[in-house]
Amino acid sequence: MSVKRRKGNRQQVAKKENATPTLSDSLDDDVLAKLKSVKTDLTNVKRENEEKRQEKLRLERKEREKNKSFEELLNEYGDVGTKY
Repeated sequence: MSVKRRKGNRQQVAKKENATPTLSDSLDDDVLAKLKSVKTDLTNVKRENEEKRQEKLRLERKEREKNKSFEELLNEYGDVGTKY
């Protein structure tokens, strides 16, 4: 049983030695935490900006629709009445 454990440990150590070091390995935990918090803040800002952009586009479409003449609306939607 102990032979298998040693063999497994050697393989794990070999994998760690052969693995290329990452940036997170070389940074302190507090710096890494700050970077992660900045990343989440930036993604939140990006998401909020996208939501604002979508809302602005929706309002512009609504305003264009509101400002269309009766003739433009009739041409766009056709002369299909709903009343019989």
